[in-house]
Formats: sequence, structure tokens, C-alpha cells
Amino acid sequence: MKTHTILKDEDTYLIPTYKKMPLALVRGEGCYVWDADGKRYLDFYGGHCVTALGHCPPPVVEAIQKQSTQLIFYSNVVYSDIRAHAARLLSEMSPLPRIFFCNSGTEAIETALKIARKSTKRNGIISTKQGFHGRTLGSLATTWNPSYREPFREILAPFHYFAEFGDLSSVQSILNEKPDIAAILIEPIQSIGGMVEASSEFVQELRKLCDQNGTLLIFDEIQTGVGRTGTFSISEQLEIKPDIITLAKSLGSGIPVGAVLVSESLSDEIHYGDHGSTFGGGMIAMSAVSATLESIRDDHLMNQAPKIFEAIADTIKPYILGIYGRGCLIGVQVEPPVSDVLPILREHGVLAGGSANPNVMRLMPPLTTKPEHIREFGEAFKRAMKRVNI
Repeated sequence: MKTHTILKDEDTYLIPTYKKMPLALVRGEGCYVWDADGKRYLDFYGGHCVTALGHCPPPVVEAIQKQSTQLIFYSNVVYSDIRAHAARLLSEMSPLPRIFFCNSGTEAIETALKIARKSTKRNGIISTKQGFHGRTLGSLATTWNPSYREPFREILAPFHYFAEFGDLSSVQSILNEKPDIAAILIEPIQSIGGMVEASSEFVQELRKLCDQNGTLLIFDEIQTGVGRTGTFSISEQLEIKPDIITLAKSLGSGIPVGAVLVSESLSDEIHYGDHGSTFGGGMIAMSAVSATLESIRDDHLMNQAPKIFEAIADTIKPYILGIYGRGCLIGVQVEPPVSDVLPILREHGVLAGGSANPNVMRLMPPLTTKPEHIREFGEAFKRAMKRVNI
């Protein structure tokens, strides 16, 4: 099927929730994808920050294939060897030991909010301006972009408040006015917001503030987690321990899966019937999680993330105004609008993304990125910048 036919059929039959790139991708391998017309693209976007191991990583493909011949699915009303294995791996690699598996990032946020409200017996949630946490009603109420929230304002849960990102006094002001705050929810790096990073000082003081007020601290690590920034959780670099961590995106190498990590004490507050998910922890997803985590651990891929960041920064330094983020979660500030640069990059066979900041491009290369991929990106970026600046 040719590209124009695929585009026509999707536009005809699907609800138009995304403004899409004019591409129909049919194959992926490593750092590359191919469209229906055979053109190859270097993928530094990763399908919204998903492909931490690149496309179709052999260990994950093999694990999925093997599991599909044994048991595709049974709900978590029964025990499962592959779920037990995935849970143990995740617990050993992450700062928090107890896990709930779900199917997506927004489900992980919804679960985290429920846990926080139940355990504290409070209703209020503080999140931050420019933050993004999902589009289902609970997570949408914590997402900053007014254009996402406004059409549903009348049915969104109340008790949600927005603080200035990185401003402790803004958080303190809300806590002073609203004594029923159950949790503070933040992205340690606001990816869609333009790769704006919380300082370690802010996060450490936020931890103290939460402890003083009996408020839980939730790290939305749906993009920063699973080793993408150089440690499994960015909290390790920031030298604090959140009460709850949410994961998704890279966790299953493209198979839909999310996870909520909590402490032992919080886990003790959760009882039968408090929450559930039919497909959460399904066997195919757990096989993908296990293979992904084993690859990251055994191949020491987290160690590569800071090196990739530095190599990309060095390669494009003459053409940019600034570079933000950590590891394989990178924001590149340029002078022209990013919307002018991205189509030219695609012409040169490179996929990248925009952000809420019109001058910040998002790069989310896999942990398996090699020097030759960075050189290829650098050459395409240089050509695109020269052309857009004419």
C-alpha cells in the first residue's frame, strides 16, 4: 500500500486527535524507520520517546515471539511466571520496591493520584505550569495546557492547583492556602514544555517541604525513566527518593505498558479492591518489559546516555543557542521556529520533534545510538539550519 493511500484511509476512518507527520512508516530496525515508499529515516524522536533500545530490538522481539506461543494473556487474577520475573527485575533496578502494572502513562498517573489520595486521606494535588501528565480526566486535571483542559473544565475533578516550576515559594504559597494537599506531582524534566529541568536544589527542598506537610512527592518519569537520563530513575541523580514514581514509554520498547512504583509503607496502605486493571501485567507486555530491562542492565546502556548527550551537543554546537535536558532526553534551542526546521530535517531523512517552546526542538534518540548516527544527524541538522536561515 502506497503512502497516499495509507494517509487517505487513516484520515477517512480515524478520529482526528493528532496532527500527524505526512509519513506512513512500515518498518523499523535499530535507529532507523522506513516509510511505505522505501525512504529511510534516522529516528531521533522514537515515537514520543518510546524506543529506548531502538526499533525492534532482537531480545525484545524474541521474548515476545516466545511468549506468544506459550500464553498470550491471562488477567492478573492468577499468578504468572513472566510477570513475577518482570516485577523482580523492575524492583531491583528502581529506587522503589513495590509495583503496579498498567497499560499506559496516563493510567500510571491516574493510579498514582488514587494511591496518594487514599493514603493521605486528602484530595488536593499540586502540579506545575507547563507540565504534561496525560489526557484521561484525572491526569488531564493535572496537565497545564489550558487548551487541553478547557473543553472539559466542568467535569474535571476539583482540588488541582498549579505552581511555578522550580519555584519553591510558589509551592509553599499553595500549601499555606490549601491544607488538604495529598501530593505534589512533577516531571523532573518537562519534556513537552521544552526540556526544562528542575534543579537538584529545588527537588531536595521540595522533598523536605513534602515531609514537613505530610504530602507525598510523585515523580512523573514517563519520559525520564528507564535509564534514559543516565540512571534508571533521575531521582538517583537528584539525590532524593520520591514516594511514587510513574513509568511508561520506554518500559516495553513499544509494547503498551505502564508502571507505578511505591515504597513498602505506601504499598501497605493498598488493599484488595482498591484498584485493578484487566490488561495490566499481561504476558506479552511482561515479556517485553523483562527483555527491555535485561538489555539495559546487561549491556550497561544507561552509561551511554550522558555520552550520547555530549556527543550530540558537540556536533551541533555552532548552529544552536542552547541545549537542555540529560542523556537521551534533549532539548535544542534554535533561532528559527522549530516548525520550519523539522520538515527540512525530514527531507534529509531525520525525525525529530517540537515542544511547547516554538524554538526548542526535542531529540529522544535511543540508548543504542552510535557515533555514526550522531554524525548523520549532525550533517542533516547543519544542512537544515543553513537552509532555513537563508
